[in-house]
Amino acid sequence: MAVIRKGNQAVLLVVDVQVGAVQDAWELSRVVSNIGMAVERARAQRVPVIWVQHSDDELVYGSPGWQLVPELVPAEGETRIYKQFNSSFEQTSLEETLAVLGATHIVLTGAATNWCIRATAYGALERGYDLTLISDAHTTGTMELENGARIEAADIIEDLNIVMTWVSYPGRSNTTAPAAQIDFTALGGNR
Repeated sequence: MAVIRKGNQAVLLVVDVQVGAVQDAWELSRVVSNIGMAVERARAQRVPVIWVQHSDDELVYGSPGWQLVPELVPAEGETRIYKQFNSSFEQTSLEETLAVLGATHIVLTGAATNWCIRATAYGALERGYDLTLISDAHTTGTMELENGARIEAADIIEDLNIVMTWVSYPGRSNTTAPAAQIDFTALGGNR
């Protein structure tokens, strides 16, 4: 059973909005703008912003594709987490960072919806955090399957928004909200 986090501290987690990870992402300009809005709100409300960057054989650490998109720039002192697996929690310092911050509520945004956002969302809930997925600030690309079928990016995004609205875990809250409605001061402590 997960440890249920006590307290009332939100953090904004921005996952994998990297040049090479989002080059074919659906409605990227709008999504990046919404992420930027969430980052500015978090900073204005003195909520920690944590930046996550993925690396693997295709997204090589330090390469141009590994860099965050130029529209999103971490501020001095904001934490950066480097990962090699879909979940931002696996073999990273994220849990320790959240513990130091006293985090109880993760507000999640980034890419790719069907891989790293989904895995991180479930990872957060399974570890006892409350979760808000910013419904219009995560993205992915359309999937073309070997059998010729396509799963449209918009459908993947809508699916995760629905799931994160209705999935339930004991002692935790989870929901979705558009970037324009995120109020970090109202998050957490709803147990």
